[in-house]
Amino acid sequence: MKEWLKKYWKTLNRPSVHFSLGFLTLGGFIAGIIFWGGFNTAMEYTNTQQFCTGCHEMRDNVYAELKETIHYSNRSGVRAKCSDCHVPHDWTYKMARKMAASKEVWGKIFGTINTREKFLENRRRLAEHEWSRLKANNSRECRNCHEFDYMDFTRQSKRASEMHSTALASGEKTCIDCHKGIAHELPDMSGVEGW
Repeated sequence: MKEWLKKYWKTLNRPSVHFSLGFLTLGGFIAGIIFWGGFNTAMEYTNTQQFCTGCHEMRDNVYAELKETIHYSNRSGVRAKCSDCHVPHDWTYKMARKMAASKEVWGKIFGTINTREKFLENRRRLAEHEWSRLKANNSRECRNCHEFDYMDFTRQSKRASEMHSTALASGEKTCIDCHKGIAHELPDMSGVEGW
């Protein structure tokens, strides 16, 4: 074992062309930390309200609508920002969502919703995409803030208490099934189940 360690140490100290393998390994490790820090900082920046409302398409349409809802201004002072509802908090799911959302850059480049008229024309398609995403992940983003186990059914309306304690508790429904339009105006809802 001692001989193996000496041989390994000799390999690490042996110069490549200009630097030892140990120096290159340490340098690569430090560069990796710097890259990871930069990457993580960039990912976190893309979750800020400033980033999300940086383009007029979001600022003038959905963000303006959000400002009129309980998720923006309420008695408790808790405010949801765009990424709270549209980006998962867990790292793996967050990266998958960021990759999927990268195609939205093409929409920006090609002007898919760059006017109010185009946005309204596409509102139903965009809403259905988000509804199906939330339905597929059991409303994961809603559950980041709204924990079923902590709900006090006695403080809810009769209808909400009945729905939460039956359909939500059994897994038959998820948050988005009943709470479409909770933070944005609804599109034409003709043909949507339950509306």
